[in-house]
Amino acid sequence: MIVFLGILGALVLSGVIYQMAGRRRDRQMYPPPGRLLNVNGDHFHLLEKGAAGPWVVFEAGIAASSVGWTPVQARVAEFARTVSYDRTGLGWSGPVRKPRTLEQSIGDLRALLAAARTAGPYILVGHSYGALLMRAYAARNPQEVAGLILLDPVAVGEWTQPSEEAQRRLRRGVRLARRGVWLAQLGVVRLALARLLSGDRRVPQRLAKFTSGGGGANVASRLVGEVGKLPRESWPIVQAHWADPKCFGGMAAHLEQLPASAASLTACGPLPDVPVCIISAGTSTPAERQEREAILSCVSVGEHIIAESAGHWIQLDEPELVIDACRRMLSRG
Repeated sequence: MIVFLGILGALVLSGVIYQMAGRRRDRQMYPPPGRLLNVNGDHFHLLEKGAAGPWVVFEAGIAASSVGWTPVQARVAEFARTVSYDRTGLGWSGPVRKPRTLEQSIGDLRALLAAARTAGPYILVGHSYGALLMRAYAARNPQEVAGLILLDPVAVGEWTQPSEEAQRRLRRGVRLARRGVWLAQLGVVRLALARLLSGDRRVPQRLAKFTSGGGGANVASRLVGEVGKLPRESWPIVQAHWADPKCFGGMAAHLEQLPASAASLTACGPLPDVPVCIISAGTSTPAERQEREAILSCVSVGEHIIAESAGHWIQLDEPELVIDACRRMLSRG
């Protein structure tokens, strides 16, 4: 027993040292490309690109960061001023210190844009959960919004009254994220991601089976598949972010608030009558498409595009659709 405890202690210590050395190296090799701003006691990373034109603001999905906008933001910056950022707990921003409610998130974004001295009205571009935030922002601050582009937006109806199965999946997601915090602290996540990105599936799958019953391996594999669509130079940056315990805490905090955030959107009021473009993934369900058509029925100018060849991450699968939507939206101004 003493020998076993000694071996276990040595493994834990080795993992902690491995993680600390990795984080130190990550901070040196992958510094934030944008500015770090203090807003209401929290630190946010904000990346601006483009020298002229109206502002286009990009909002990432529930566990994603500004890195996911890299290909699209660079292209849109050729004809507009653009800004992407990381919510607390994600990317280069600081850790979560407050509940990630809908009101907190859109309040953070408004304060951040003011601190950055950007000027509206903005074209707001949101992916998935980010689309929910952009709808809420527009409803709360209609005078600041010139148009909305929503990429495969989260199904609000699914989460205001989630089924037992949806609640079960959400609880499991939160549980895995919370477990990911301490696994990252022990260097397990760093090791698994390093092996996954090198093409090795065996070690991550065994680690996931041991730590989470196997479900974590499937999630990690899907995430790596999406990361692979980014420019190759972005891969180690995403790996560095997700090897940081902070990011698992951020994911858990956002997931915990998802049903309440969906319910809060209904209390934000109607969208302003501005142009709205919704791009749905080819894999979206009839119920999701019906909900999106209902959104468009409330505005004078709206279009619904089905990205037949795209999965949920439309900005990575078919970036030209997003870039063209931004160009059309700006031309209306």
